[in-house]
Amino acid sequence: MLSLQSEEKIRLALYVQKAALHFIDASRAADKCQIPEEVIQAGFSIDPDELASIVRSHDLKRLESHGGLEELARKLSVSLEKGVCPREISNRQRIYGLNKFVEKPSRPFLMFVWDTLRDLTLIILMVCAVISVGVGIATEGWPKGTYDGLGIILCVFLVVLVTAISDYKQSLQFRDLDKEKRNIQVHVTRNRNRERVSIYDMVVGDIVHLSIGDQVPADGLFISGYRLSIDESSLSGECETVNIDKGRPFLLAGTKVQDGSGKMLVTSVGMRTEWGRLMVTVSEGGNEETPLQAKLNGVATIIGKIGLAFAVLTFLVLTAQFLAAKHGGITKWTMDDALSLLNFFVTAVTILVVAVPEGLPLAVTLSLAFAMKKLMNSRALVRHLSACETMGSASCICTDKTGTLTTNHMVVTHIWICGEAKTVECNRRGNALKSSIPEKAAKALVLGIFLNTSSEVVKGRDGKTEIFGSPTETALLEFGLLFQKDFDAVKRECKTIKVEPFNSVKKSMLALVALPSGGLRAFVKGAAEIILGMCDKIVGKDGESVSLSVEQRKDIANVIDGFGCKALRTLCLAFKDIENSSDDSIPDSGYTLIAVVGIKDPVRPGVKEAVQTCLAAGITVRMVTGDNISTAKAIAKECGILTDDGIAMEGPDFRGKSTREMKLLIPKLQVMARSLPLDKHKLVTMLRKELKEVVAVTGDGTNDAPALHEADIGLAMGIAGTEVAKERADVVIMDDNFKTIVNVAKWGRSVYINIQKFVQFQLTVNVVALITNFVSACVSGS
Repeated sequence: MLSLQSEEKIRLALYVQKAALHFIDASRAADKCQIPEEVIQAGFSIDPDELASIVRSHDLKRLESHGGLEELARKLSVSLEKGVCPREISNRQRIYGLNKFVEKPSRPFLMFVWDTLRDLTLIILMVCAVISVGVGIATEGWPKGTYDGLGIILCVFLVVLVTAISDYKQSLQFRDLDKEKRNIQVHVTRNRNRERVSIYDMVVGDIVHLSIGDQVPADGLFISGYRLSIDESSLSGECETVNIDKGRPFLLAGTKVQDGSGKMLVTSVGMRTEWGRLMVTVSEGGNEETPLQAKLNGVATIIGKIGLAFAVLTFLVLTAQFLAAKHGGITKWTMDDALSLLNFFVTAVTILVVAVPEGLPLAVTLSLAFAMKKLMNSRALVRHLSACETMGSASCICTDKTGTLTTNHMVVTHIWICGEAKTVECNRRGNALKSSIPEKAAKALVLGIFLNTSSEVVKGRDGKTEIFGSPTETALLEFGLLFQKDFDAVKRECKTIKVEPFNSVKKSMLALVALPSGGLRAFVKGAAEIILGMCDKIVGKDGESVSLSVEQRKDIANVIDGFGCKALRTLCLAFKDIENSSDDSIPDSGYTLIAVVGIKDPVRPGVKEAVQTCLAAGITVRMVTGDNISTAKAIAKECGILTDDGIAMEGPDFRGKSTREMKLLIPKLQVMARSLPLDKHKLVTMLRKELKEVVAVTGDGTNDAPALHEADIGLAMGIAGTEVAKERADVVIMDDNFKTIVNVAKWGRSVYINIQKFVQFQLTVNVVALITNFVSACVSGS
C-alpha cells in the first residue's frame, strides 16, 4: 500500500499531467493518425494508444465517433456476450500489451551495506578500531599491535555482512510478497464461460465482472450493471463516489467498486492505463523504522553515551594519577610520557568498545526476519514489519464469525415452508423434498432464489456446474438447483428490471422482475427478523398466499430462534406482485413470506483449541458478527468464546449505550450480533482509547476497512477478503483460519521473548565488563 506522502504525490502528478495528456490525446485525434499495419494484420481496427486515450480523457464524443461500445468491441474483434477466445490471448498481449506495471528497480546489495555502515554504533566501533590499530603499531609494532584493532574490524565486518544480507533478503521477500498481494483473481467471461484469472493474465477485450469491494483491474468501458458506483479517490483525491452508467461509462484501473455490480470491457492494460502512466513519475516511499527497532536503537545510544562518559572519566583519572606521580612537573615531557598518555587513551577506547552493544541491531533484524519467514510458511502474509511486534503484545482479538471461526462453506440444512419445518439431507437428492412441497410454493421458492441473486451458475469446460458468488448465495443456489436444474432458463424467462445489492445497513437484497405472464414481481431476501417484519402474508399449505396472523408471526419467530439455537444462519425469502408502473422503485412492505431457510456453516477444526490457547495466554477473544443473536451465541459457545459470565448483545443495544456504560460493559462483552461496521469501529476505539488494550481485528469486507485501520493490528482475510480490506490490513491471513491468527500472536511474542533474552544477556555482559575495566584501569592504571 502506498504511503500518504506517495498518495499525495500521485494526486499532484495527476493534476499536473492531466492537461498535458489530454492535449496530446486531442492532438492525436485531430491528426487522425493511421492504424499501424501490425494492428491491422493482427485482426484489429483500432490503435492501442487511441483506444487508451478515449477512456483516459473520458471523451464521450470520441467514443461515439468510433460507433459507441458495440462498434468498439467489433474493432477489438470481441463479442460482448462470448468474451475473448483463449487462443487469441497471446496475440492481444503482443499488440495491446501485458497488464503489468514497470516496477521500481530493487535496491542493490551495496546500498544495504552502506546503510548498515551508517549505524552510529558501528561508526564508533570503526573509529575505535582505526585508533586501536594506529596506537598498537606505535606501541607494540607490527603485527602484534594490530591484533586488537583487526579483531574489532573483523567483528564490524561480520555484523555489516550479516545485517546487509538479512536486510537484502528481507527486501526481496517483501517484493515477492507484494507481487503476490497484487496478484488479484478477477472474474472474466471467455468463450461464453465465466472463469477466474490472474490480473496479470487479463487482456484488452476481456469482459470483467465487478462487485462491491473489487478493485478495477484495468481501464475500460461499462457494459451493463446495477447501481455501480466507483471510489476514484486513489486517483483524483476526491472522496465522493462516481456513479457509472451508459452516460458515464469510463472505468479507471486502481479505483474501487463502492456499491453495486456490473460488467466492463477492458480497453487498456498495464502502462497504457492512467494508473500505469502515473506510476512512471512517482516512486514509492521507503519503509519506516519499526517501534521496537526505535526503542532498541535508543537503548544502544544511551548505553553508548554511558560508555563514552566512563571512557572519558577513565582517561581523566589515569591522566590525573600519571601527572600526580610524574617527576619533573608538567612542563617537561619525554617520548615515554607521550606513550603513557597514548596507552591511557587506548584503555579508554577499550572501555568504550566494551560498553557499546553492537549486537542489538543484528538481533532485531534476525528475529523479525525469522518470524516473518515462519509466518509466511504458516499462511500469514505480513504487510508491515511492525505487525510482528504489535501482534506479540495484543491483549484482545475482535474476530468475525463466518469464514474465520467457521469453514465458510455453507449448505442449506433446514427450511420452513408452507407452515412446516423440514430437514434437508445433504447427501440425498431433492426429489423427496420437492414432492413434499406444493408446486406453486416450490415455483415461488425457485424464482425467489434464482432471480434475486448477484451470483451466477456456469458450466466449466469439463461440463461441471460451478457457482460464482458469496458462500451464502452459493448455498441458496445449490439448494435451488435441487428443484430446477436449468438456472439460465429461469433467468431468460423473466426480465430483471432493477436490483438493489445486499447492503450491510438494510441487511437485505431486492430485485424487481417482469414475469413472462405479465406484471411485475419484487423479490426480497435477507436477515430473517427484518424480512419477516416486511411481510403481511404467507404462502399457505396449498401454495396460495394467505394473510399472516399474529399467532403465525409468533410461530415463525420461534422457528427463526430455533434455527439460530442450532447455530444456523437464518434467511427469509419473500415476494410481492406489483401492477405495471412507470416507477421502478422496489417496495419495502406488503410482501408474502415464501420460506425461512437455515444455512449451516460448520466450525473449523482446531478453532476451539486455538481460542483456549488465546485465553490461556491472556488474550480475550470477542466475536463481532452480522448474524442474529441466537446463531452467534451458539457458535460462540461451540468455539469456547462465550462463557457463563460473559455478555452477548446486539449492535443496536450496544450503540445506544453511553460512553460510561460502555466502559463498564465491554470487559465482559464476548459476542456482538447484528452489528454494523460502525459498531465494530466503536468497539475497537473504546478498547484502545478508554481501556488501553492492544487490539487485533479481523475483517473481510469493504465496510470493515475503518475498523481495520483503527485497530493496532488489522488482519484481513486472503480468500473472502475484498481488496479494500487487504490494503487497510497489516497482516493478510491467506487461509482465512483463526488458527493462523493465533500463530501470528505466537510468533509476535516469540520475537519479543528472543530479543528480551538477548538484551538481558548483552547488557549483563557489557555492564560487568564496563565496571570491571573501569575499576581495574583506575586502580592499577592498566
